Amino acid sequence: MLGAAATPYMTLLALSVVLLVFHILLQGRFSTRELGNEWNAGPRDDERKPQGKLAGRASRASKNFQETYPAFIGLLFGVTITGDASGWGLIGGWVWFVARIVYIPLYLAGIPYFRSFVWLISMVGMLAMTIALFR
Repeated sequence: MLGAAATPYMTLLALSVVLLVFHILLQGRFSTRELGNEWNAGPRDDERKPQGKLAGRASRASKNFQETYPAFIGLLFGVTITGDASGWGLIGGWVWFVARIVYIPLYLAGIPYFRSFVWLISMVGMLAMTIALFR
């Protein structure tokens, strides 16, 4: 039904899943470094949370990603199903994806303002995807 025309969109979807897993692994790595392997492997009943800067930043960056990820997936499927004659849906998807990659080191480094600007760029990407749905 969608065939070969959907391939660039499905590639972007697959890469976005890799980025999601990267966020989870990064957050887990910093938390485990701080709290230890026993904490990571255990049931975490004591609800201890990592207190270090990098673990906290990785956790917040992951949460921020997860807040926009469902909208990205919905928009990506929307432009895939309805068609993207203008190409803006795919362009917007790539803008969102690249901005989300750039966002990670900026957040970990604690860089203000520019990090927020990069987040805004990712929102512009989703806006382009939204506009593509109406063309």
